Amino acid sequence: MKPQETIDFNIRWAWHSISRMYNTEAAKHSLTMSIGYVLLNIDVEKGTPSTKLGPKMGMESRSVNGILKSMEEKGFIERKADENDKRLVRICLTQEGRKRQEISKNVVLAFNHTIYKQIPKAKLKTFFEVIGQINSILETDTVFKTNEVAA
Repeated sequence: MKPQETIDFNIRWAWHSISRMYNTEAAKHSLTMSIGYVLLNIDVEKGTPSTKLGPKMGMESRSVNGILKSMEEKGFIERKADENDKRLVRICLTQEGRKRQEISKNVVLAFNHTIYKQIPKAKLKTFFEVIGQINSILETDTVFKTNEVAA
């Protein structure tokens, strides 16, 4: 089987292209794709509990902590104790962080607009159904239980 005929090759190839495009655009605004992704997941009004960010984005908390430290150093976020539960730390956007969040949002919307303009709705609907099924299969962790892997 050729790599181009495998599902993972095509997903990885598409993601690499998307990631490169986002990072190129993000660099114009002193951002990275990862920082932009975190910015998009922070509640503008109330902030977001630091413990909720990783799961919300499907990332390990260790990965998120490094990004948050960098964002704090750049002045995009600040950490604040929760008003009701002082044990809880909320990640809040600074004014600069709000500006960068808006930039990130516009970049994502522009990408989506371009894709929606060029690919028919029916094909995108099928894409979302298929990728959803792939994610569901991966979440149930039955991939290697039902198929023997050739050694």
